[in-house]
Amino acid sequence: MISREPTLERLATAQRLLLEPFGLDETHLSRALAEITAHQVDDADLYFQYTRSEGWSLEEGIVKTGSFSIDQGVGVRAVSGEKTAFAYSDDISEASLLDAARTVRSISSAARSGRAKAADKKVASSRSLYPAVDPIATLDSTAKVQLLERAEKLARAKDPRIVQVMAGLASEWDVVMVARADGTLAADVRPLVRMSITVIAEQNGRREVGSSGGGGRFGLAYFDEQHVQEYVDDAVKAALTNLESRPAPAGEMTVVLGPGWPGILLHEAIGHGLEGDFNRKGSSAFSGRVGQRVAARGVTVLDDGTISDRRGSLNVDDEGNASQRNVLIEDGILRGYIQDSLNARLMGVAPTGNGRRESYAHIPMPRMTNTYMLGGDKAPDEIVASIKKGLYATNFGGGQVDITSGKFVFSASEAFWVENGKIQYPVKGATIVGNGPDALTRVSMIGNDMRLDSGVGTCGKEGQSVPVGVGQPTLRIDGLTVGGTA
Repeated sequence: MISREPTLERLATAQRLLLEPFGLDETHLSRALAEITAHQVDDADLYFQYTRSEGWSLEEGIVKTGSFSIDQGVGVRAVSGEKTAFAYSDDISEASLLDAARTVRSISSAARSGRAKAADKKVASSRSLYPAVDPIATLDSTAKVQLLERAEKLARAKDPRIVQVMAGLASEWDVVMVARADGTLAADVRPLVRMSITVIAEQNGRREVGSSGGGGRFGLAYFDEQHVQEYVDDAVKAALTNLESRPAPAGEMTVVLGPGWPGILLHEAIGHGLEGDFNRKGSSAFSGRVGQRVAARGVTVLDDGTISDRRGSLNVDDEGNASQRNVLIEDGILRGYIQDSLNARLMGVAPTGNGRRESYAHIPMPRMTNTYMLGGDKAPDEIVASIKKGLYATNFGGGQVDITSGKFVFSASEAFWVENGKIQYPVKGATIVGNGPDALTRVSMIGNDMRLDSGVGTCGKEGQSVPVGVGQPTLRIDGLTVGGTA
C-alpha cells in the first residue's frame, strides 16, 4: 500500500467531507474568491469546517448525560485595511458561497478594472503533530462508560471521606480547510480528547472540592489505568488538603508558584498582553517595547504550537499558516508578538501561525497555542526553602486581567503558608493580585522543573473559546499582593 504525504492526506480528507458531498471542487472555491477580489481588498479566505463531538458524564454512580453532535459550515472573509467583512453559513453550496462572497466584498467600494487574475494554487506547508484518528471511534460506548465508572470506583476507594464523584469524558474530531485569495490551500484533521474528575470530600460537616484531568490530540486509549489513577490521586489530594485549610493571610509577600498548571497566570497576565491586535492598537502594557527589557534575567517565554499531541498544538492555524515555535521573551528581553495575518500585515511583520477561531462562524484573531516559561537552575525544594514568610501556590482556579494596565487577579485553589522555609499549613481563599509586566521583573528564582499542564486549558477572548496549553517551572516572585480571608 502506498500512503500519501500527511499534508496531502489531510487535504483529501477535507475535500471528501467538505466539498464532494456538496458538488464542490477547487474551481468553485476559486470562483468565490474571484468574486471577492474583483473589488479592492487586501485579503480574503474561505474557511470550511466539519466537527463531530461527543460527551459523557457520570454522577452518583450512573451516567447522567450523554451528547453527540455534528456541525459543519463555511465562513467567508474579506479584509480591507483594518476592516473585516465576514459572512458564514451552515449551507455548504455553490450558491451560498457566491452569495457570501458578494456580501463581504462590499467592504470595498472600489471595483478593480477588469476581472482579478486567479492566483496559482499552492498547498500550504504544515506539520504532522498528531494522528488524524477520529477519537470518538477509538472506544465503544460500553468501554467509555466503564472508564468513567472505573474512575469513580478508584476515587471512592482512595479515602472514606470522599462522598461524591463526578467524571466526564469529551471527544472531538475537527476537519478544517482554508482557501485563500493568494492561492493557498490548507487543511487539518484535529482530534481532541479530555477526561475530568471532580470529587467532594466531607469531614465534620465541612465539604471541599478537588478536581483533576487531562487530555490532548490523540485517541481515548490514552486514558489507561495509570493516567486515570493519577487524575484520581490529584483530585482526592486537593479535596483532602482543602479540608485542612485555614484562612489565607493577606498583604504583600513572596509568592512561589508551582510548576505546570499555575502557568495559567503567565498565560493570562502576560500572554494576552503579547497578542498582536492589542499591541498594534497600542492598548497593551507591552506595546512598543520590542527589544526592551520587560522581565528579570533568566525569564524566557515561548508560545509553541508545534509540540506533538498537545491540546494547544496545530498543524496549521485557522488561516492556513504552519504553526511555529515563537520566542516572545528571551532572557528578559521582549522579542516579538503573537500574530495572525491581518495584524502582521498592518505591523509589517510575518504571521506567527497564531490565527485562530472558535469555528467557521467566527473570524480569526491572534491567539495563544501552548504558552510556557523555560526552566532555570534552581531545585524546587530550594525555592520553597528560601521563603521567610509567604505563599506557595500549587494550583489555580479562575482569574482575570486588564490588558491595558496589565493588572491581574487570580484565585489559588490549592496553596500553603510557608514560614522560615517550612510549609506550615494549607490555606483557602488566597487571591494573588499584581501587574503582569511588573510581576515579570520580580521573578527572583526559576526552578529546573518546567512542566506543561495535563491538557485541560481553554482560553476565552472576545466571546471565542479555543483549546490551549500552559506551563512553567516553580517560580519565586517577590512582593506580590495576596488578598486573603484572615
